[in-house]
Parts: sequence; structure tokens; C-alpha cells
Amino acid sequence: MHFISDLISTLFEWIQSLGYFGIMIGLMIEVIPSEIVLAFGGFLVWSGDINFFGAVLFGTIGGVIAQIFVYWIGRYGGRPVLEKYGKYILIQKKHIDHSEEWFNKYGTGVIFTARFIPVVRHAISVPAGISRMPLGKFTLLTTLAVIPWSALFVYLGMTLGNKWEDIDEVAAKYTNEIILVALALIIIYFVYKWFKSKKRGTAK
Repeated sequence: MHFISDLISTLFEWIQSLGYFGIMIGLMIEVIPSEIVLAFGGFLVWSGDINFFGAVLFGTIGGVIAQIFVYWIGRYGGRPVLEKYGKYILIQKKHIDHSEEWFNKYGTGVIFTARFIPVVRHAISVPAGISRMPLGKFTLLTTLAVIPWSALFVYLGMTLGNKWEDIDEVAAKYTNEIILVALALIIIYFVYKWFKSKKRGTAK
């Protein structure tokens, strides 16, 4: 445990030394959960090392690239590769199971809303890649979801200052509300798809 603690501490020092690029790379390699990296980015804003908009921009770029990477693995490696190596990028088999279920049930539109739901938010890129969802559409929906998520955690890290490590406790009330909104959007999207398919069936 001491070794892991030292390793994480070293990673944060490395991120701090690289500034914006440290945040971007930290999110791309996903060794540390993205929420923690973004909150640390907020701490760097608070300390004056970087500015808020730069942190959100590079956080968004890193987060999107990380998901495109998972998308490509799903597209060219398939589920077996993710089940075997996904643990190295914080994706477990149960995450893949849930994300495939959501993707098959709600379609490509879930790529946006699922980004705000625990368990499926990282792994939803897997079924998108496996189903060969158009990369442009995937990237657009992912970017639209990553921007507010990055902004929220950078902002919270900034307001916490040197107490940024308390991010999980502070963010809980925000993420719970976001989850409810995301679930509501998923239901609306599902109802819309259902009515659309019924309308097509009636037209035939």
C-alpha cells in the first residue's frame, strides 16, 4: 500500500509539473479516476499554476481521447480483449455487461447520457466500438458530455483548494442530481424512439 501511495503521489507531482498537458495525459491514460485528476486540476487553478478554461479544455481533450481509445479497442479487439485487459483502464466485466445492455436498449443516443451514470459511463464506449458506430457521431456526443463533467470537477477542485482530496464527499450531491437528470433524458429518448418506431409501423 505504501508503494501505491508513493506512486500516486509521484503521478500527481508529474501532472503538476506538466500543467495543462499533465491533466490531459492523466485523463488519457486513466490510471487515476478522471474525477480525481480533474479535481486536482481545479486545485492547480486555485494555486495559480493554470487557469480554469485551460484546465477544462485540456481535461475535455484528454477525456475524449481516452474514450476514443476504448472505442477503437471495442471496434478492433472486441469484448474478449476488453474483458482481459480492461482492468488496466478501470473497466471491469460488469461494466461491459451493463453498458452493452444500455446500448442495445437505448441506441446510440445513450452515448451522451450514459457518461453521467456510474458503472456504465466509461464502458459505454465498448459497445459503440463493437457495433461500429460512426466515429464522428461518437466523438461529438462524447465531447458534449465530457465538457460539463470536466467543468464541474475542475470547479469543485478549485473551490476546495488544498482540500481537493475531499472531492468524492463534496461532489456526491451534484452527481446524484446529474444522474437523475441523465436518467430522465434517457427515458425521454427511449419514449421518443418508441413513438417513432410505432409511427413507422403505422405508416406501413
